[in-house]
Amino acid sequence: MSEGESQTVVSSGSDPKVESSSSAPGLTSVSPPVTSTTSAASPEEEEESEDESEILEESPCGRWQKRREEVNQRNVPGIDSAYLAMDTEEGVEVVWNEVQFSERKNYKLQEEKVRAVFDNLIQLEHLNIVKFHKYWADIKENKARVIFITEYMSSGSLKQFLKKTKKNHKTMNEKAWKRWCTQILSALSYLHSCDPPIIHGNLTCDTIFIQHNGLIKIGSVAPDTINNHVKTCREEQKNLHFFAPEYGEVTNVTTAVDIYSFGMCALEMAVLEIQGNGESSYVPQEAISSAIQLLEDPLQRVRIFWITP
Repeated sequence: MSEGESQTVVSSGSDPKVESSSSAPGLTSVSPPVTSTTSAASPEEEEESEDESEILEESPCGRWQKRREEVNQRNVPGIDSAYLAMDTEEGVEVVWNEVQFSERKNYKLQEEKVRAVFDNLIQLEHLNIVKFHKYWADIKENKARVIFITEYMSSGSLKQFLKKTKKNHKTMNEKAWKRWCTQILSALSYLHSCDPPIIHGNLTCDTIFIQHNGLIKIGSVAPDTINNHVKTCREEQKNLHFFAPEYGEVTNVTTAVDIYSFGMCALEMAVLEIQGNGESSYVPQEAISSAIQLLEDPLQRVRIFWITP
């Protein structure tokens, strides 16, 4: 069985650094998260930590060791489960991602495509893209599983950061907003400049991650080859407002779908949350238009409007 390399993302975030701001009365703005100090752990916490560090599985080469501690990837399409793991060569934590194919025959039909896609993904080298390290297939009886190792993003997803910011009654720091938008666009430009162009096709605030130093990275470059056959993608799709109207309706999508998704991410970063329709995760066009009108900066409003008409 051949091996290649690959990756995605995420975990719990650290507390954000608070700065004074006059952007809104009674509110403060927040900058990217920074590493915070923690108090000494109790004996109970140490015992729990030891349990989470238990090695459950190793990669065929022995370099990657899967731990019991799970990483929250519930909102990342295509990932059935994710665990913290140890890179025994570099001595750093990584993420052990697993995708379960519904049937072994589905994987066999797609095996060549899967290998080609992941072989390309492991070649990606960009400061603002979560690094893919390794991938391999685990086929047993009537089940097929693809495992891939990715860079561990210590401060969690952008969505988690925005929720925490809103909960603390803060606003997004404008300088951070501009810097993060620039970093996301840099990553997309790199993907779109590949030959052939790589379309992310899954860009949301759940698939954008933050390092402890505030650096933004996009992850979950999830190819349709994987998404169409794994169990999690049979469930109801969320975050549909991040996808361009033509996505899924035309055979040949272009890089423009990523630009539309970027516009929605930029809008959500600016307003912290785009309100859905009651209990449903569906976000109507009226809610998007209302969110754009909430932006105080006219230039910011125009920029986002032209991306997400």
